[in-house]
Amino acid sequence: MDQLKTYRRVLTIAGSDSSGGAGIQADLKTIAANGCYGMSVITALTAQNTLGVTGIHAVPVEFVAAQMEAVLSDIGVDAVKIGMLFSPELIRTVAENLQKFAIRTVVLDPVMVAQSGDKLLQDEAIEALKQYLIPLAHLITPNLPETSVLLGRDIHTTEAIAAAAVELAAMGCGNVLIKGGHLEGSDSDDCLYLGPEQRMVILPGERIATRNNHGTGCTLSSAIASFIARGETIENAVRRAKDYITGAIRAGAEYSIGHGHGPVHHFYRFS
Repeated sequence: MDQLKTYRRVLTIAGSDSSGGAGIQADLKTIAANGCYGMSVITALTAQNTLGVTGIHAVPVEFVAAQMEAVLSDIGVDAVKIGMLFSPELIRTVAENLQKFAIRTVVLDPVMVAQSGDKLLQDEAIEALKQYLIPLAHLITPNLPETSVLLGRDIHTTEAIAAAAVELAAMGCGNVLIKGGHLEGSDSDDCLYLGPEQRMVILPGERIATRNNHGTGCTLSSAIASFIARGETIENAVRRAKDYITGAIRAGAEYSIGHGHGPVHHFYRFS
């Protein structure tokens, strides 16, 4: 009998978005769209739509650990994407289980605030994130507001981003992608710092006029994890993921769904 094929396996650890545009739902769509097998560990249930978040129900940390144990002990992973982690206890639990199974291919998207402005991370969880989880990450992907919170100062200019990336890498994660979507102007360039090489890469990005930008951060980080799972280097994975999210935003701009910030089109390549 011919040898059976194997999947490229990506695990997303994040919150559920009832509207389907962000969180676990966006992650699984993205992972599938980029040729990988997606699995999930749900950290919180959110009641939300395109207008905002109306409720957050945290999953007990013991059950988060049970989900991780079930997946990692049987199926295993080629890459892990981490999104919404609501509390310090949850962050420690996730970190402990990543260490237990010696998982190092981790893409951490330090989700703090939803597109609508609703807070998704407790204030006391920020220090836990820096202490327990960032040192375990292969790559972190903060936007400018998240970078500012992590460093305790306002980061809002192109000049400040490069220094911020180096400073974040010193927290132990090695590689840092600071997303420039919150920069003013027509461009939204991203800054990728490759710590082991001490090399900075500026990745140009066009700003697409659309209100359908719900879940863009989740989608980008999941796409990066998918390409890493497929064997790409960090730089190539980020470049390919940026191409994917740009296409998804552009295609999603042609649609209308909900009354607020709609989703991107995750499966635009197949339509």
